[in-house]
Amino acid sequence: MKQRIRVVGILRREGEILLMKRRTGRSTEPVFWELPTGKIKFGEQPEETMARTALEYLGVEVKEVTLKDVVTFLAFTGASQMANLYIVYEIKIADTAKLQPSERYSAFKFLKQDEFSKVRVDEATGAVLSLEDEAKFEATNGGMREAVNGAMVYVDGSSRGNPGPAGIGYYIVGENGETLLKGGEFVGFATSRVAEYYALRTGVEKAIELGLKKVRFIGDNLMMINQMNGIYKIKNRDLLPIYADIREKVAGGFEAVSFTHVKRELNSEADKEANLAIDRHFDSDMVK
Repeated sequence: MKQRIRVVGILRREGEILLMKRRTGRSTEPVFWELPTGKIKFGEQPEETMARTALEYLGVEVKEVTLKDVVTFLAFTGASQMANLYIVYEIKIADTAKLQPSERYSAFKFLKQDEFSKVRVDEATGAVLSLEDEAKFEATNGGMREAVNGAMVYVDGSSRGNPGPAGIGYYIVGENGETLLKGGEFVGFATSRVAEYYALRTGVEKAIELGLKKVRFIGDNLMMINQMNGIYKIKNRDLLPIYADIREKVAGGFEAVSFTHVKRELNSEADKEANLAIDRHFDSDMVK
């Protein structure tokens, strides 16, 4: 499987985020807006790539580069599959610096989070923007929704003891931001990693039952997301059957799928459902 590794920068100004408009799009796609993004050259550290990208594409020198997160997803487009890993940085420039975009871009603008719906962003930019504050998350609104053209399925697994009593949770929202389904199940005695995979498999099954065709599966376990994207190999034999089952269901059940990692606080609904499932199990045992 092909793998693409990029750095991407978030440049803020008075609470707004810089987006750039590509001068031309791919032959089969419309023109998108995107965050400043660059390819790592041989011998470069990612931070160096980010600084070079800002200079080449924005015409400014960065004063500070701070690692924010890593976003991974697998793009299913036609017969092609591409594993994507984006290293996300917060970048700062001098207050007096004037942006001078390269010919790669035809326009730029600073937007607030609730204004992302005014532009069409690419899938990578949509995935990165999902890392923003949960209070303004509105995960299915605007550019984020446009990026994947589908629903979002949040999944989480919880184990009290690792291994210990375990539960899974899922939270599914549609294209227009409506809650389609949420819930959780007690899955017995398991490690947290196995519970995470059980949660993802259940999320896939629920999405298929709902008839969803274009879906972004979201979790806060970076290892699982990287494994689903083909970036890391699975060495745990307990996970292999679950992994294979998920891949089979995904391949036959959807038109477009991506797997995206977010911070734990952005996955609170699924986490809550997983823990409620464990609580319900023990509450029912006490009643008996």
